[in-house]
Amino acid sequence: MADAADLRETTSSRARRWLRRTGALLAAAPVLAGVLQVPAAPAVHAAAKPTGSRSVDVDITSLTPTAPTKSDTLTVSGTVTNDSGSTVSGAHVGLRVGPTMEGRNAIDGAARRTGYQQGADGNEIGGKYTEKIGKLGAGVSRDFTLSIPVNELHLGENGVYQLGVSLTGQSRSRPWQQVLGIERTFLPWQSSSPAKKTQLTYLWPLISTPHVTSRTDADEDRTPIFRDDRLKAELAPGGRLQQMVSLGKNLPITWVIDPDLLATVDAMTREYEVQNRHGDGTTTGRGQTVAKRWLNDLQKAVEGHQVVALPFSDPDIASLAHHGKNVPGALSHLRDATELASTTVQTVLGVKPRTDFAWPADGAVDSSIVDVATSAGAHNVIARSDSLRETGNLSYTPTAARQIGGGNTAVVADARLSTAFTGDMSKADNSTLAIQRFLAQSQMINLQSPDRQRSIVVAPQRIPTTSQAQAMAAALDGLSGEWTQLMNLGEAAKAKPDPNATQRVPSTRLYPGSLRRQELPTRAFESVYKTQSTLNKFEKILTAKYRVVTPFGNAIRREMSTSWRGNGLGATHFRDGVQRYLEGLTKKVRLIPKTDMTLSGRSATIPVTVQNNLVQGVRLRLVLKSQQGNRLAVSEPQVVNVEGGHSQSVKFGTTANANGPVWVSAQLVTPDGQSYGDEMLFEVNVTEITSTVILVIAGGVLLLVLAGIRIYLQRKRAATANGGDEDAQEEEADEATDAESDGNDPAPALVPEQPSDPAPDTGSQSAGASGAGEKVDH
Repeated sequence: MADAADLRETTSSRARRWLRRTGALLAAAPVLAGVLQVPAAPAVHAAAKPTGSRSVDVDITSLTPTAPTKSDTLTVSGTVTNDSGSTVSGAHVGLRVGPTMEGRNAIDGAARRTGYQQGADGNEIGGKYTEKIGKLGAGVSRDFTLSIPVNELHLGENGVYQLGVSLTGQSRSRPWQQVLGIERTFLPWQSSSPAKKTQLTYLWPLISTPHVTSRTDADEDRTPIFRDDRLKAELAPGGRLQQMVSLGKNLPITWVIDPDLLATVDAMTREYEVQNRHGDGTTTGRGQTVAKRWLNDLQKAVEGHQVVALPFSDPDIASLAHHGKNVPGALSHLRDATELASTTVQTVLGVKPRTDFAWPADGAVDSSIVDVATSAGAHNVIARSDSLRETGNLSYTPTAARQIGGGNTAVVADARLSTAFTGDMSKADNSTLAIQRFLAQSQMINLQSPDRQRSIVVAPQRIPTTSQAQAMAAALDGLSGEWTQLMNLGEAAKAKPDPNATQRVPSTRLYPGSLRRQELPTRAFESVYKTQSTLNKFEKILTAKYRVVTPFGNAIRREMSTSWRGNGLGATHFRDGVQRYLEGLTKKVRLIPKTDMTLSGRSATIPVTVQNNLVQGVRLRLVLKSQQGNRLAVSEPQVVNVEGGHSQSVKFGTTANANGPVWVSAQLVTPDGQSYGDEMLFEVNVTEITSTVILVIAGGVLLLVLAGIRIYLQRKRAATANGGDEDAQEEEADEATDAESDGNDPAPALVPEQPSDPAPDTGSQSAGASGAGEKVDH
């Protein structure tokens, strides 16, 4: 952003500075005259102006109050450490008040300087307001505390003053008093209220990394299985997320929440499992108590505050725009995540969030990112001023809201304020300097154009550490409304845009290379597509879809999380794990392999068994096809319902038209006609009744018929010849019959036994399904 105000100043301020400098020169004239009468110091001494010496390290670990008033006493504490190889003697620590900063760039420049520079670092406030150190051996550290009434600082007009803490002493190589080390910070001074206060919006992010896998236990409650139990430590007292809630509840902030975090913590309030390091077992999670307490505290903290919900699991919009938008279905995940966000926040927190804000990583935007973000209904894009830069050479920092076309608004966060606490804030000196610099920059925005009210937004890092959150809270406490007026993000987005501010979104080629290298690659979105396709097919056969669709849908959204930036290997492992587990579940529904079989006769049945090792029932169609329909015809496909943990045998009727082997295929099909699983092939050998057997049977029948005719004729002849007693004739006929039965006439031949299928295959020829089946042995 152009900061022309850094190069400009009013006539009155220039006059006042000229008078101060002239007075200082006149006061120093007698001293200079005395110096001229003293023998010249060694050449090394003369070369030490400005000394720029850094042989002693000075750290400021505390400065209170951060933005003092006239009646306050300023207290500065810290540590001095002798980094040289020799002892420092006659040392003392003193406070130096430098000139007011002339702009935001001047603050940055002063913060970068390290060595002491006479004149630029101001005069020491001596006397009783210094602290004697005496001797300071090599490598030795000493603490100090300086206290001075603010009115003794002789601060003038409102502004940001440079404040320095220096150690003055002498060393063996330089045996005269000189500044051996200095640390600079800034002191905002606001003795009277500004004409118009700057409207400031501070985002307070509650975001974490994905902690839940796609797996659940087989129980009725679908107990979730976590990747790890590290979230428990973040929720516990003193943990990062606990501190974010504890600090945020008393601050004028806008909560920006990833609904996935809420869903995860809500799951922790009940029984949950944690997979072990190798992923081959689980242990019971122990975070129920801290999870319940944290959610309860958060519900109270958000009362009266605006809550902005990011899409579920905070998807990486920039990665999606640059690598995923051309992959089928990728953009639909962003829309689904946005819809799920509102439901999740309302369910867990009981508040209705704003879901019309998109927040790309580091606020870096280009035209493709804006297109993707707004396609899911987010008409407000949180950008940052080091991405959407000012090109109009404005002399002030403009209002955050910008109209970027299509009814969309870019809310441009201030880059300096947003990145103020990205360093290691666990060190007291780092956090103290960051707080003072934040306050100085925020006040300087107001001083740039005090008659022009502007709306400024601060979007800090997505996942602040505990120490960073504490420094952020201390800085907001230090504002105290002296030159700022706090407002929420929704109000900031509606603020009247500055007509001279940049509204043109950068092109894709201007996206920072350092951020592009952290993005999810195209293959990540192709993997997401593969997993979603597998899930779509799988869910169609399930009778309790919610048991699978919900955990896997959330896992797919977690695969696209912004938190994977900089952790490409972890992202790959997570995606692969989800896909492997899903494929493993789909294989639990399968056809039991079938060996080759034989069918006897023109018609018989073929049984095929479907096994379901899931905990829920499935519904499919089973299709049996003959590869040579002219030789073996098979009955129509059948619907198969298999309870969880059971198998089901289905019998298909067949009609044989010729002998010989025929290949038959069995295929499971989803209700909408998609093939499910691998096709199973087996051989069926068809055998009909042979001609030899038919002749034997026909011969036997013929012999029986001839025997009957012979008996009839014999009886008739006997009756005619004897004309005698009917009883005697009948007795003789009976004896003749018995004699023939016991005699030499051949008996009918037996039909030889034919090979056939096992008992289950040669039962009823009905094509109907058999019973519910038996429990599968796992």
